[in-house]
Amino acid sequence: MAAETWAPEPPVVTFAPSGVYAPQWDTGLLTRALRREHIGPATTVLDLGTGSGALAILASRLGARVTAVDISRRALVTGWVNARLAGQRIRFRHGDLVAAVPGRSYDLIVSNPPYVPSPDSRLPRRGRARAWDAGRDGRAFVDRICAAAPAALRPGGVLLLVHSGLCGPRATLDRLAQAGLHASVTDRITVPYGPVLRSRRRWLVEEGLVKGDENREELVVVRARHV
Repeated sequence: MAAETWAPEPPVVTFAPSGVYAPQWDTGLLTRALRREHIGPATTVLDLGTGSGALAILASRLGARVTAVDISRRALVTGWVNARLAGQRIRFRHGDLVAAVPGRSYDLIVSNPPYVPSPDSRLPRRGRARAWDAGRDGRAFVDRICAAAPAALRPGGVLLLVHSGLCGPRATLDRLAQAGLHASVTDRITVPYGPVLRSRRRWLVEEGLVKGDENREELVVVRARHV
């Protein structure tokens, strides 16, 4: 599938304070994928790393019963405010990915986790970088979601996961296959580097992750089905 240049639809949130990830290209790409799923009143949705709550609010508007999780209390407050402003009822839970909802399973899991490769292998525990830094290969959270998805999905359930091409989509597909899910890349776009990648260009080149003249990043949505 060739990458495309594409403009996302307007965000469904109005409030995103400093330190909370605001809807961007990746949110828009995942929004498009989410709209293709058959979501109705009987659908249970888990939004992992909800941030501003944009994806949770959309799923709720489509009729689903939604639980939104984030390890950041500021993000949870932000999501709650945006859900109230949007007139949507969403259950918010504080915690680390699926550990926030132990023993529960869902029809659909959607996630836009931190996925930016970082020169520091240690994950930030506070500050703005917590919303995007994901270790030296950018896979600190992606790999955990791949491992946790089978137990958190009902039979026939679907995982929608967005991340950068810098993280290695092939590795994501392989991990999900090893976990027993049928996975494929359903959406791709190329977008200009944002401020974080621009600030790390030299390091990314030194690591062999990008070429020196690159200024655009590929984003992908991986869809995986529990069979």
